[in-house]
Amino acid sequence: MTSPRDPLHDDEIAIDLGVVRALVDRDLPEAAQLPLVRLGASGSSNALFRLGDALVVRLPRQPGGGDTVAKEARWLPYVGAGLPVSVPAAEHVGEPGFSYPERWSVVRWLDGWHPEPVPPGAGADPFLVDLARDLAAVVVAMRSVPVTDEALRDPALRWYRGEPLVARDADTRLSVEECRAIPGLGIDLDAALAVWDAAMRLPGAGVAEGPRWYHGDLAAENLLVRQGRLAAVLDFGGLAVGDPTVDLMVAWEVLDAPARSVFRTALGVDDGTWERGRAWALSLALMTFPYYWVTMPARCASRHLITRNVLADAAFA
Repeated sequence: MTSPRDPLHDDEIAIDLGVVRALVDRDLPEAAQLPLVRLGASGSSNALFRLGDALVVRLPRQPGGGDTVAKEARWLPYVGAGLPVSVPAAEHVGEPGFSYPERWSVVRWLDGWHPEPVPPGAGADPFLVDLARDLAAVVVAMRSVPVTDEALRDPALRWYRGEPLVARDADTRLSVEECRAIPGLGIDLDAALAVWDAAMRLPGAGVAEGPRWYHGDLAAENLLVRQGRLAAVLDFGGLAVGDPTVDLMVAWEVLDAPARSVFRTALGVDDGTWERGRAWALSLALMTFPYYWVTMPARCASRHLITRNVLADAAFA
């Protein structure tokens, strides 16, 4: 999670503690006496409030976000049952009210800490080898969950991050140009563009794998580690069915070079798939800077490390 500077979006929904308290008291009278506190750390999609010791209230920040709440409530129990770590399944899905226009949810609080993004050239860390194996187990398990006919028909399970890599070409090039206008960004954007150009020539860049389940935002802020092992994966708002290659992006954020090798070996992916995953990491990092440079500096710092890791990795490929 990051500590955002509100508002994050032009269409941000105003969410204050009084409204959240009223929604909770209306739907969960048994929780009316529990303390409610807005969390300083939050994501870009949901405002988060701690409810007592065991619960978290999640409210979408933008219009239409309630559809994601409904999707998670429908599909996360099914997908999460096949994963080797905990997931924040919904305890309650609430309806709009008290000026708040979207569905919202209450999930169980999960203990743990977020792994730190790793800078290029970091020394080998044995913990990261274990993390690499745990992450690979999650990715493999998610891809192994059967995709039902209902899932294939559900439009809520379609997202751009499950499309072929070439579908990102125009937006990625636009992000590069927008990044050139950010003072002090400190990224070799010509080198980034060269890596992207090479990715567009990959044999599988225009073909989607799958369809299989994927998380879509497998990033440090959505991972929890406990007692040295991966304990939970959070925020399944991007859960979808399609090409799962995007989930490889995590390798260039939280793993050093030796751990990335372990992750890749555990997944058993070929060169083309690995390079497409690296290109996804680059594309999603670059699109972060123009949008969140002022409002989410911690997220941008993490994506900065991703970009540097990708460029360093590509230089030795």
